Amino acid sequence: MSKINQEAEQIMIERFGIDTIIALATQKNEMPYVRYVNAYYENGAFYIITYALSNKMEHIKNNPTVAIAGEWFTAHGKGINLGYFGKKENCSIAEKLKNVFAEWIDNGHNNFDDENTIILCVELTDGLLLSHGTRYEF
Repeated sequence: MSKINQEAEQIMIERFGIDTIIALATQKNEMPYVRYVNAYYENGAFYIITYALSNKMEHIKNNPTVAIAGEWFTAHGKGINLGYFGKKENCSIAEKLKNVFAEWIDNGHNNFDDENTIILCVELTDGLLLSHGTRYEF
């Protein structure tokens, strides 16, 4: 991703460095698919807990280019399967996600004993952020 300026990064953290709903778009056979997901932003990427065998992950495996949209924000990125939520390499981000998503993470929707419960990282490649009349492109 081209460098996001410090002011825009601070807005991204304030707006999306919490449990937030974003639209995530993937593509299969030139057909777009969009769904809402809970996401957390940090250091130029969004993190999402999902299921490895879901349609979104099938699409991303075949074409990692995704689009996202949130509150006065739209971007493109690369979807990366970080693998099992509980694996050692994911410990740091998994702990953050547990805290950020604490309100619902243990509602029975996720099975953290299942190795198909994974973390999807969307590394931003470019984006447009609007805030109080200011336009930030990166």
